[in-house]
Amino acid sequence: MTSVEISHTQTAPRGTMRLIRMLRRNVPLSVGLGIFWLAAMVFVAIFADTIRPYGITAMDLRSRLALPGHPGHLLGTDELGRDVLSRLIQSIRVSLVIAFGATIISAVFGTTLGFLAAKFRGAVEHLVLVLADFQAALPFLIMSLAVLAFFGSSMTLLVCLMGFYGWERYARIARGLAISASAQGYAAAVVQLGATPLRVYMRHILPNVASTLIVSMTLTFPEIILMESGLSFLGLGVQPPETSLGNMVGFGREYLTRAPWIMLAPAIVIMLTTLSISLVGDWLRDKLDPTVR
Repeated sequence: MTSVEISHTQTAPRGTMRLIRMLRRNVPLSVGLGIFWLAAMVFVAIFADTIRPYGITAMDLRSRLALPGHPGHLLGTDELGRDVLSRLIQSIRVSLVIAFGATIISAVFGTTLGFLAAKFRGAVEHLVLVLADFQAALPFLIMSLAVLAFFGSSMTLLVCLMGFYGWERYARIARGLAISASAQGYAAAVVQLGATPLRVYMRHILPNVASTLIVSMTLTFPEIILMESGLSFLGLGVQPPETSLGNMVGFGREYLTRAPWIMLAPAIVIMLTTLSISLVGDWLRDKLDPTVR
């Protein structure tokens, strides 16, 4: 073995250990576990079709209500003999898709209205603030139940409906930060150079307020997961044969005394996912907020 190869084999572990020590110093253990859990959930959602052992509608009537650890059914089966693990994997994908899509819609819609309120003061700003107050005072769960009961439940409607949850937070934050940034020198200098308002807000103001908006997204994301789970639990969310975490909890409540694993498996996933997002969101807030530093 040459000296170059020896030095490479010696420095590679040192670099890895240095990275691990840096992560230990900068990332608390609870946050690291939260990041690991969220990464695992994203991996499951992306490769659900590959790692799912059975179809979500495949029934094994001879193994109805099988206990966890049953050969071929790691988390047991439900009342129809369907594999709980397979349905849980699919539920994670569906719930994360709904929560991610709704969070993006809410953030884009609210931030756009906030920027419009900051740019066009007066009537436009007053209208946006009135809409934000109305949204904050409106019981969103009751409105969602009414909309889904009237129009019927579909994945597209559910994502769009959830996308209107929490947009008023982004609107207020974006408006306040945009007004503050516009009063600073760099925004005025860009305007004097002939930049259009769209370029000023998208290229100069938005990057400066993005960290605060990202933290707000981490706070809204778990709330949307819980909201979708509540609607599915009430039977107005994701409809069979598709499944979601709340859908599994809703169907499993009838077998809580005989087969609690049907309900406990998705409930634990909901709890750990929302807890992980909250921990990571709090950590990001401390790291990205300049006033904390």
